[in-house]
Amino acid sequence: MTEVCSVAEVKDLTEELVALDVAAGARWAVGAALEAVRTVGGGPVRDDAERAARAELFQVAAWIAFDAERHDVSRRLHLRALELARGGRAAGPATVEPLVLAVLAMQEEHLGRPGSSLRIASSVLAREDLPGRVAAIFQVRAGRALARLGRGPEAGRALRTAAELLDDPPTDRDPPWAWWFDRPELEGHQGLARAALGDLDAAAALLHGAAHADGDGPAYRVLFAAELARVLARAGDWREADTAMGTLMEAVPTVGSVRALRVMGRAAALVEDGRRVPRRTRDTARHLARALRSAAAEPPR
Repeated sequence: MTEVCSVAEVKDLTEELVALDVAAGARWAVGAALEAVRTVGGGPVRDDAERAARAELFQVAAWIAFDAERHDVSRRLHLRALELARGGRAAGPATVEPLVLAVLAMQEEHLGRPGSSLRIASSVLAREDLPGRVAAIFQVRAGRALARLGRGPEAGRALRTAAELLDDPPTDRDPPWAWWFDRPELEGHQGLARAALGDLDAAAALLHGAAHADGDGPAYRVLFAAELARVLARAGDWREADTAMGTLMEAVPTVGSVRALRVMGRAAALVEDGRRVPRRTRDTARHLARALRSAAAEPPR
């Protein structure tokens, strides 16, 4: 296969992948992401401009593989992106390197390794003079990990710090890749942290706000709606769980986040295994599970 050699071509590939992921999600973007990585190849890097462009491409492909639950592939791509980002003279807090570490920290927490996630987040937060948005993102990563570790007060402090940083207006020092970190994103992660600590009422309120925020967010944010359904099922709030699952069922065919689809499946399983579940809610859970099986059987586009 012919390798893409020019920096402009690598950047074009990256922009196409970002647009596809934002609009459709990882389920539909992962094939294109892996093909882009193969196209660029792993040959020698000629200069810092090419190094930076390749690092960004590998990071985007790694993120997409993560949201597609292709974790081994995602980790390999992230490590290659780190190698590239750290190998040139353009390294620094505003480059892609912190973004790679932000996703690696989230992946570690997602895979049940919150201690490792916290170590990554803490190592970045220990750096001097971080841009505000970057610091806020890593405070969120730390807060999520601390919540999973049962360290509620520390998790709360980290998430409050993230909220305070987000209240500050963006500056020229904030990297372009931080565009997705906004109030709904923060509320969603606050909700997941509260759920990890067992505060299901607070978690449901925060996740509802994130899931129903005005405006168009990235496609993966359907995850917050899926997590809302799971929290409601955990709480035994069958009426609200029924509503949340019914909304999700209509969206399943277009959901591109494999992470979100799997959370939907866990929500449906909680309902089916629940006690004193109204027949209507149990039926909704079964219909959702059936829709998820159909989606899993559909070949990627």
